[in-house]
Amino acid sequence: MERRLAAILAADVVGYSRLMGANEVGTLQALQDLHGELVNPTIAEHGGRIVKLTGDGLLAEFSSVVGAMECAITIQDSMPARNADIPEDRRIQFRVGINLDDVIVQGDDLFGDGVNIAARLEGVARPGGIAVSQSVRDNVESRLKLSFADRGQQQLKNIAMPIRVFDVLLESGNAPAMTMADPMAVVMASPSIAILPFTNMSGDAEQEYFSDGITEDIITDLSKISALFVVGRHTSFAYKNMSGHLDRIAAELGVRFLLEGSVRKAGNRIRITAQLIDGSTGGHLWAERYDRDLTDIFAIQDELTKAIVEQLRLRLLPEEMSIFGAAPTENVEAYSLYLKGRQFFHNATKSFLMLARQMFVRATQLDPNYAKAFAGIANCDARMVGWYGEDIPEERILANADKALAIDPSLAEAHAARADSMSFVEGHDPAEVLATFEHALSLDPHSHDVNFLYARYCTRTAQFERAVPLYVRALEIQPDDYTSPAMLETICKTLGRFNDVFLYGEMAIKRAKEAMRQNPEWSRPAQLAAATLAGIGRREEAIEYLERAVALDPDDSQTLYNAACTWSQLGEPERAFELLERWFPHAGREKMLWLKIDSDFDPLRDDPRFQDILARADAQLTV
Repeated sequence: MERRLAAILAADVVGYSRLMGANEVGTLQALQDLHGELVNPTIAEHGGRIVKLTGDGLLAEFSSVVGAMECAITIQDSMPARNADIPEDRRIQFRVGINLDDVIVQGDDLFGDGVNIAARLEGVARPGGIAVSQSVRDNVESRLKLSFADRGQQQLKNIAMPIRVFDVLLESGNAPAMTMADPMAVVMASPSIAILPFTNMSGDAEQEYFSDGITEDIITDLSKISALFVVGRHTSFAYKNMSGHLDRIAAELGVRFLLEGSVRKAGNRIRITAQLIDGSTGGHLWAERYDRDLTDIFAIQDELTKAIVEQLRLRLLPEEMSIFGAAPTENVEAYSLYLKGRQFFHNATKSFLMLARQMFVRATQLDPNYAKAFAGIANCDARMVGWYGEDIPEERILANADKALAIDPSLAEAHAARADSMSFVEGHDPAEVLATFEHALSLDPHSHDVNFLYARYCTRTAQFERAVPLYVRALEIQPDDYTSPAMLETICKTLGRFNDVFLYGEMAIKRAKEAMRQNPEWSRPAQLAAATLAGIGRREEAIEYLERAVALDPDDSQTLYNAACTWSQLGEPERAFELLERWFPHAGREKMLWLKIDSDFDPLRDDPRFQDILARADAQLTV
């Protein structure tokens, strides 16, 4: 058995599970690029070798501790520039731990406490930072111009003796370190928090929309406070229905505090519980239970926000005081109807779109100044025209979008609704549509609706390269969005990105199956799962899900269209044409445009029957 002195560098990705849950394809590609362009060359340049790779980390050995330190600093100092133009929730950050000690050598692998301590140091390192043992600090302090913050003796998991831990203070400003003299000083100077999705305790899965809505509103309010870093909705919701240790979740998200809670709604009464958690220990800092009338919901949200501000000792700027009392509507029933309408809208079959519109209309009747509800009506009308060929006057669609903008000119969803509505107006100016979508995106780049509607417009106008990043952003923002990866599977096929076809296809299927598990009465996830399964060659599963979709919504024109997509890819042209003929009389403008560019129908394109359908679609589009 060989033993030798070595410097061991352990690294892993902060929040890897969250990143993979939001976008497995993009995360794997980004990590592959990082390893190829930065990590692997830097390790080699400083005389190291990679001992092993895991999904989110690596272990490397260096003969020189100075080489190991210089390697780690180069990597960490390079990351802010690489992340500069990437949304916060998509950024890759590393934690690094370095130890200098004896190791046991077996072949190409290393074992022993020297290795284990490096791995545990990585676990306590700050996101974007480097944590080292005293042996490393002592050996490099006089040889490299570095400063260290002493975190004192720490009992690391599965290590018998306490280890003195030091944070490296990087010139890039990455990962500020705490000092033992004032361990809260740095964190409290810029506190960070994640609002975990509140649990629906109502005993009714259909009330999920309400607990989700409350969570989103708290995130929105707290995000307006400049002294507080708040993890975005899209990142927090990746942890919905996920169990785990709170300290681990906080570490993955790179925040000090967590807010978790539950909502129980029964009749006109509501009970909300909330707990503020110290993510470093998992301990409760504050907890409260609110038993109120439903009409007090906005007052409860204000009280929650104020409690967090007080507990974290935040100083609000004068203009930030307006977050209190700034409810989206004064009418709780209108608020509930709007949230329910959004849930129906995303199911997207004709019957659910009609229900969604009813919810939005009722919300505006209860509160004539509810901008988001007017934008929701415009979205429903545009989709009914585009997907189902409904005869809705163009001026009515535009009027609802304009009403939303008149109430709130800064509402990104209203601008996106207007752009989508304009795209169905005969003789519309494509440049104006694009400019309106771009303006909506500038107002709220984190809006799922804005990214998704913009992506769909780009797809039906054959702007595939422009559509791809928008769909990618949409699926990252909303971790339960199964439509965007399904669209990417089709688009990547058109663009010849065949490796991505499989990866996005698998993501779409996984998300669609989860949607079916939670909402077994919805047909749309089954429709898209069937077409996607057919596209990646899983015939038996495709037929199984297609049968499920047909059983749920046999006459919906979207069911007919997606069934035709499925049979086309499965090499069953007769079945596909029979369904297309049934679909055509009920098709809207968007779906006719879609037919012209949909790669699912590539096996049929040379068939005269398909050419005839395309000719009829062109005739309809020019009317």
